[in-house]
Amino acid sequence: MKVFGLTGGIASGKSTVAGMLGDLGAIIIDADMIARQVVEPGKETYEKIKESFGEEILLPDGGIDRRKLRRIVFTDKDKRALLDSLVHPAVMKETASQLKNAAESGVEVVIYEAALLVETGLYLGFDGLIVVKCDREHQKSRLKKRDNVTSNEVASALASQSSTEEKIKLANYIIDNGKTLGDTLEQVTALWEIITSMEEGDIGSKTD
Repeated sequence: MKVFGLTGGIASGKSTVAGMLGDLGAIIIDADMIARQVVEPGKETYEKIKESFGEEILLPDGGIDRRKLRRIVFTDKDKRALLDSLVHPAVMKETASQLKNAAESGVEVVIYEAALLVETGLYLGFDGLIVVKCDREHQKSRLKKRDNVTSNEVASALASQSSTEEKIKLANYIIDNGKTLGDTLEQVTALWEIITSMEEGDIGSKTD
């Protein structure tokens, strides 16, 4: 089984690329989805977050208001570090479980999609790193539209991650998602042909 990390700047289109790879046959492990699952009401991590951040970050139904929490941690690096310390261990535990299940089921290619692969160093354990890029103005526009946030909040969100340029320096494969969906799909299809033809344990050369 080959496992590739997939990352990129916030609102760069990682999920779009992951969806295309999934359609081609990859198994997708979505770190953001796992992070949502481990903070559901009743889970141990949920209780830790509620205790650390207070009930003001809860929705009327008791769930965590992710938008409100995101605004808090994007503007306070200490609180962001606290949240990461609460959520990260639970995400890693579930990730390990899903990777084990995929290996046991005979899956050929797994794509692990996560925003902070470079920042955490997790990419070092994979067979290659795929970085999705788009220009900064596209990122800002998508983020404001997606999360309904202010320009200041967009700036804080972008500053909370390493730059796309830093990620690209470490990438084995680069997908430019700044044009049309058709163009992105063409790049993803070509990438799929490359990674499915690789031998296990090989790491591809940097390409875009």
